[in-house]
Amino acid sequence: MKKVFCVLSLAFGLTVFSASVNEAAAQSKWSSRKKDAVIGGAVGAGTGAIISHKKGKGAILGGAVGAGAGYLIGRHRDKKRGKLH
Repeated sequence: MKKVFCVLSLAFGLTVFSASVNEAAAQSKWSSRKKDAVIGGAVGAGTGAIISHKKGKGAILGGAVGAGAGYLIGRHRDKKRGKLH
């Protein structure tokens, strides 16, 4: 139960954080690839650290997978908007 609460708290916190990142990214002209890779890496690292018994290894693997997934999602968004060549 404690892990579920921690994961839900992390998800809520990162949702609030990502809203501010989205606003800041719009002002600094970040591409969706960069922005989503950063958000995915942070979410993945946090989730990996919470779920894994080996916190450091879980955070590293989760961050790498999250950043990769975020990059792919952002790349798809950029293609859809016509910002990717």
